[in-house]
Amino acid sequence: MSYVTDTLSNLVHQTAFFNLTWGNYLMIAVACVFLYLAIRHDFEPLLLVPIAFGMLLVNIYPDIMARPEDMSNGVGGLLHYFYILDEFSILPSLIFMGVGAMTDFGPLIANPISFLLGAAAQLGIYVAYFLAIFLGFNGKAAAAISIIGGADGPTSIFLAGKLGQTTLMGPIAVAAYSYMSLVPIIQPPIMKAFTTEQERKIKMDQLRPVSKLEKILFPIIITIVVCMILPTTAPLVGMLMLGNLFRESGVVKQLMETASNAMMYIVVILLGTSVGASTSAEAFLNVATLKIVVLGLAAFAFGTFGGVLLGKIMCKISGGKINPLIGSAGVSAVPMAARVSQKVGAEADPTNFLLMHAMGPNVAGVIGTAVAAGTFMAIFGV
Repeated sequence: MSYVTDTLSNLVHQTAFFNLTWGNYLMIAVACVFLYLAIRHDFEPLLLVPIAFGMLLVNIYPDIMARPEDMSNGVGGLLHYFYILDEFSILPSLIFMGVGAMTDFGPLIANPISFLLGAAAQLGIYVAYFLAIFLGFNGKAAAAISIIGGADGPTSIFLAGKLGQTTLMGPIAVAAYSYMSLVPIIQPPIMKAFTTEQERKIKMDQLRPVSKLEKILFPIIITIVVCMILPTTAPLVGMLMLGNLFRESGVVKQLMETASNAMMYIVVILLGTSVGASTSAEAFLNVATLKIVVLGLAAFAFGTFGGVLLGKIMCKISGGKINPLIGSAGVSAVPMAARVSQKVGAEADPTNFLLMHAMGPNVAGVIGTAVAAGTFMAIFGV
């Protein structure tokens, strides 16, 4: 009888109920909120669902992220091996290839002035960098945190890994992806606060047609120019442009389809679950994480403001031909930020169509964030 009692007692004490802390329960609750937002309100479900589920798993069963040296059998947890691909910057680079294969760079080519709007939206990165220094982070940590302002999760992970900030990678990645998912909530109030209704109603001229030759030459020229100036950007900009060349060349349809579909979704699963699994209560619930979340929000807000501000200036210079709303799409949340520009413009005038105009700054923002990351890597000699 005692054998049965002891066995049952051991089984009961092996359940998670006896091993979780209040912090684990809090993180489980946060994961459930993320799942609710993703499934019920469709807030970037491709990102939030795997991230939230990874968060759920690690706070119920921490050993799923255990390193091999911490396990008696020398075998690490499943998601630890996924996470290594983040630390080695493999998954972020592959994400960029998929984004390039999925994205039409035509609006940017047709309106090169979009590069300036994309650059202006990087204001949040540099504001957050100096704020992070002020809050006590060292230079490399501040640089890794600041990239959240570009609303670009893969670049945030990439830079954190390159600068050796793996202890901060989880909070940085979760903050970046969370704000990317909340673009439809965060951006509109800022856009409306700094534009007039008359400005939001501005209709822009139709973009000129872009030839196939231009679309083929663009990724090649951008790779040469950007990577010659900042070689450290090659893993991100190079993969982005390679994916786009797959798309535009017309001779590697199978590679384009693989990069934009099967490979892209596999990488999203691996990256999302591993990022979510980096948010155990012990690693996530601390003052540094709170600072990162606040800095990320400030960076995102300033990035949106920077793009809209330059949009207003261009509106004045052009005699009212440029709608300032497209400047907010300069953050590199593709294509969500462009859709938000379209939505806010349509609220002012239902006949206004800004989506394609906003895609120019949106794509420029992806390149701009990668350049910002390369700049930090060059500064710190990585």
